[in-house]
Amino acid sequence: MGSIRLENVSKHFGEHAVIPSIDLEINDGEFVVFVGPSGCGKSTLLRLIAGLEDVSGGRILIDGDDATAKPPAKRGLAMVFQSYALYPHMSVRSNIGFPLKMANMDKAEIDRKVNEAAKILNLTDYLERKPRALSGGQRQRVAIGRAIVRSPECFLFDEPLSNLDAALRVNMRLEISELHQQLGATSIYVTHDQVEAMTMADKIVVLRAGNIEQVGSPLELYRSPANLFVAGFIGSPKMNFIDGKTAEEFGAHTIGIRPEHVALSTESGRWKGKVAVSEHLGSDTFLHVDVPELGHITTRTDGEFPVRHGDTVFISPDPERLYRFDANGLAAQ
Repeated sequence: MGSIRLENVSKHFGEHAVIPSIDLEINDGEFVVFVGPSGCGKSTLLRLIAGLEDVSGGRILIDGDDATAKPPAKRGLAMVFQSYALYPHMSVRSNIGFPLKMANMDKAEIDRKVNEAAKILNLTDYLERKPRALSGGQRQRVAIGRAIVRSPECFLFDEPLSNLDAALRVNMRLEISELHQQLGATSIYVTHDQVEAMTMADKIVVLRAGNIEQVGSPLELYRSPANLFVAGFIGSPKMNFIDGKTAEEFGAHTIGIRPEHVALSTESGRWKGKVAVSEHLGSDTFLHVDVPELGHITTRTDGEFPVRHGDTVFISPDPERLYRFDANGLAAQ
């Protein structure tokens, strides 16, 4: 079992409340992603769960037991850090088996667990190498292997892919997702990258200034954002926001339109504008259109759409896909 419940958990550094008060339920076997901008408190929250930081208030329950005052080693959790935290003088085998050695486990059992983890992570051929002889992705797999051998109730990932290049990030996203399916353990994953959150999570927790803005599945957050912040944070490219008289025409203080929900034409449409920037990505093209009465509108269209910088285009929002927000920035009911 690997359920985790936070009850009124807070964290203060002096007078500064990094986490004012959070309640959150994480179910056994879920892959939960904490996402938000830098400084929103997501890594601090993960460290509170891990026991690497003391809470200022509230309780942390792991499988129903109060773990608030337990040291990290007694919580049944395993953390994978952004920096890999490998011992450079040790082989891959020794790095993976190190926590078991510290627990005085029998050598034969350590070897069995290390070999099993290495097989899962495709590291068998690298067990006698030192970390300096590995790629960034291989080093990250070693760090994950060191967590696997502990057979934890829950894996905690603190921005584990931020040191990798774009191609490796995609590959490691897939590997971590496959690993989660294979092991079935609860996983909590911290990232500032909403694409990682959308592609990996069963449940996303969107944080801002230490507060939870919304919790839900990736599609729930995409389809039904609770407020302007979530609407602007979830989705790529970002949602367009329009206010003033145009929004009032649609019965809202602000309206949101996702780039993929805008129809483009070179002949006619609701609004007329000029292409300021055209980003061709193969199957997709992102057009950034300057519309006099609205400002800058981003659209997503077919990669073959025949326009270029300076061309005049007409854009029309899908009326069934408009998002309306009130004066407080909350989604209109």
